Amino acid sequence: MFLAEEAVQFQIPVHETGFTPEEVEELLSFLESDERVSPNSGSEGSSRAVFSPDERKHRRMISNRESARRSRWRKKRHLENLTDQVNRMNIENQQLKNRLSSVINQCHAAWRENEQLRSESIVLWAKLLDLYWTLAAMQAN
Repeated sequence: MFLAEEAVQFQIPVHETGFTPEEVEELLSFLESDERVSPNSGSEGSSRAVFSPDERKHRRMISNRESARRSRWRKKRHLENLTDQVNRMNIENQQLKNRLSSVINQCHAAWRENEQLRSESIVLWAKLLDLYWTLAAMQAN
């Protein structure tokens, strides 16, 4: 626990906590006010402050509000992260669709070229067969 006289400077990376610098200062001042209270529990000579039920209720309400605010912030960050992920995946999906379309077009072009080459091959085989028959007829004479 820190005494009120101690000047302690915390170097808290605000971007990692999700709190603004003002909120960090407010939380630290709230903690410092609680830390002045002695940690002894229940002893007669204790300097522990006894809060009225209304004050405890008020402190709990503040704590619950802060907890709810942090929860909403985490939920918002999670939703933003999911939205970013959806956008990235949509872009990747579109890129994959474009690549697939390109590959399909190349496949069709190769298939058409293959069919054309098969047709030319049949024509050339027919010409070659005619040449063999002509050569065989010439050798028979």
